[in-house]
Amino acid sequence: MESVVIQGVELRLTPPDEMRWQWVGRQELKRQLLAAWAVLDEQDHALSPRLVGKPGVGKTTLASAAARALDIPLYVFQATMDTRPEDLLVTPVITDGQKLRYTASPLVSAMIKGGVCVLDEGNRMSERSWASLAPLLDRRRYVESVVAGVKIHAHRNFRFCATMNDDASTFDIPEYIQSRLQPQIVIDFPERDEETAILQANLPFASPRILHYLAVFLQRAHEDDQPFTVRDGINIARYALKLGASDRGGLDVKKHVRQATAMILGDDALEYLPGEVPLEQP
Repeated sequence: MESVVIQGVELRLTPPDEMRWQWVGRQELKRQLLAAWAVLDEQDHALSPRLVGKPGVGKTTLASAAARALDIPLYVFQATMDTRPEDLLVTPVITDGQKLRYTASPLVSAMIKGGVCVLDEGNRMSERSWASLAPLLDRRRYVESVVAGVKIHAHRNFRFCATMNDDASTFDIPEYIQSRLQPQIVIDFPERDEETAILQANLPFASPRILHYLAVFLQRAHEDDQPFTVRDGINIARYALKLGASDRGGLDVKKHVRQATAMILGDDALEYLPGEVPLEQP
């Protein structure tokens, strides 16, 4: 692992994440995120947007694609209710030789290396942890690790965003933090053509019939304000294909998709499946 020395303290860096996910459709959302990260002048600094939407609509995928467009490394930190300030910044570790070693989190590693940090599901994190990021999210652009006793300034290329799920199992973000997490980019359910294209990009080995069948299913669910997302559609398609491969009769789209849907989303989701499977994608 790579190490750096800051103010006399050695920090072992976390390696970046390798995510080659493709962002399909809705290029306006990608443009909005890249615009938030743009720096127009020496006196300017990148904004720290929050990406808001239901679980599975592609928030992390969007951030990954934007990082790849900038050709800078991506670091993802998964926030939880138990995330502590030291988890976000620097963690002390006792080595085999009973020596103390400091490990930089993905966020701090991104700060040092000039990468993108995605704080995933940030609104599952408590106010105490958010408070440690306040100076990073304004013009000061630094964090202070009490554990390691160092102040760490962000590289000029460092970019940050937080993804936030639109559901009930989250904390309210403190107002002083929310004012720093701007702009808000809302990622909603895609249109049918875009949803079909996303399914095709993730399942290039699947037939157009099963993909179109699931795209219609998802659109019908969206119209009834159900929380099913394209991630659910991908999982259903994958499992239906596996069920078909294990069946002596081969893939029966209607039969195996219904079985996969019931096992992944429950029987209540079956009412949104179309009655007939299209012969081919229009």
